Amino acid sequence: MKLLELGARQARRILPDALLLLAARLGVASVFFLSGRTKVEGLITLKPSTFALFETEYALPLIPPNLAAYAATYAEHLFPILLVVGLLTRWASGALLVMTLVIQVFVYPDAWATHLTWCALLLPLIAHGGGAWSLDRLIGRTSPAPRPN
Repeated sequence: MKLLELGARQARRILPDALLLLAARLGVASVFFLSGRTKVEGLITLKPSTFALFETEYALPLIPPNLAAYAATYAEHLFPILLVVGLLTRWASGALLVMTLVIQVFVYPDAWATHLTWCALLLPLIAHGGGAWSLDRLIGRTSPAPRPN
């Protein structure tokens, strides 16, 4: 047991929370941002194929396809940028978690393993915020998370 405790202490020194939260922010941000870039041409002009996708493969109940196309594409650009800089981290992570759940339930229900991976990156960000290496911390929006001994 003592050996495990020593190993855990060493791991916390080598891998500080700030680094783990930064890796989560960058990892999940890249997934959504790169997806968003496939839906646009130029800076942020939606491609005709994006509208077609939301009329067929990404069709959602209760939301018109055009509105869903704009909302999802803009979300896939805005929230990842916020995560990269660590601004409004909990809010941006929560929004991407909701987006992930919508994708899981309504679009790709068989892709649960991929979506579980995204959730595993988003949930610590919701729980702990962006970490010490974030704009949230710099401007005082979050306090340091207490570390277990």
